[in-house]
Amino acid sequence: MTNMSQIQSPTCGNLVTVLSIDGGGIRGIIPATILTFLEEKLQTNALFFHSFLESVPKAKRKKLDGEDARLADYFDVISGTSTGGLVTAMLTAPNEKNRPLFAAKDILSFYMDHSPKIFPQPRGAIAGAIESIRRILGPKYNGEYIRHIIKERLGCLKLHQALTNVVIPTFDIKQLQPTIFSSYKAKTDELMDAQLSDICISTSAAPTYLPAHYFKTKNHNGEVREFNLIDGGIAANNPALVALGEVRKENFRRDPESFLSTKYIDCSKLLVLSLGTDAFTHASSDMVDIHISAVFEGNLESNYLRIQDDTLDGSLSSVDISTKENLENLVKAGEKLLKKPVSRVNLETGDYEIVGKESNEEALTEFAKKLSQERKKKILRSV
Repeated sequence: MTNMSQIQSPTCGNLVTVLSIDGGGIRGIIPATILTFLEEKLQTNALFFHSFLESVPKAKRKKLDGEDARLADYFDVISGTSTGGLVTAMLTAPNEKNRPLFAAKDILSFYMDHSPKIFPQPRGAIAGAIESIRRILGPKYNGEYIRHIIKERLGCLKLHQALTNVVIPTFDIKQLQPTIFSSYKAKTDELMDAQLSDICISTSAAPTYLPAHYFKTKNHNGEVREFNLIDGGIAANNPALVALGEVRKENFRRDPESFLSTKYIDCSKLLVLSLGTDAFTHASSDMVDIHISAVFEGNLESNYLRIQDDTLDGSLSSVDISTKENLENLVKAGEKLLKKPVSRVNLETGDYEIVGKESNEEALTEFAKKLSQERKKKILRSV
């Protein structure tokens, strides 16, 4: 079991705050809907920071009041696989003012506007026949539009420029092993400091749906590394454990003696939000949730919140049916999920069971308060 003890926040607070987003194609609309709600709560909470911020020297002050609050301000690590990797990049990529390129609500609009072009639906019998042939010969979609729109939005931004620590899994089909792109790795290895657009295209390249992505990186010594990558969901559709592993390794790198002297697991320094898209079709995602739930069992349960929907079926469970009706229904599914009671995995049976009367919406509201409190501590300690 992963030893996550002695973890210290990279931004000097009491907790390491982690956001993890599963893969799932157009089902990314569901976590995007949930994140929109969370960011709105943080913006409301941030209004209470106004008088507090006035007491902080201008050079140290962060613009966190009202609508300027963004998820990247509150999470020390944001991790995502496949569609979750794309969301991660959009939440953390900087604009010309060095603020997040996308607000959470903008990501929801992005899915609604661009999904029909990323996954164009066949029209008529002839188009259907062509699609069937394409499935036999290669990927269902040529991937040209998703490559275009990602490169257009993210430009030449590189991993090290992300506004908070990022962890995005991919899978190398030539090396036959996972390749994890991490802000922590990018700090010490130039060859892992790839462009965010290349990372997003790679982690989204779901087999049979989109083509693999090939690119190279070069360091200042002229050394070159080649990448032949596909969807990170092959290795880690739920990237929460991968993210915690990267935090653990970073802690060891910074303070190996303190780390090695610890003989117990202490997750009291972690605050984790994990968002799923459809547990029913992803057994590996369930296993990650079971593992982490076991680590947080007992009085630390409130430090780990997993929100997912295991009731999707038909078109809603598809990764690529991008009709207007289905996209709108996915938004409704996300909104409905917010109203559902909090569920946790039963470690004995593996089933998800309702715990208490609190809804996911109420749990997220409390989670937002914890994030706000932690952010205030970090600002104070940076003064």
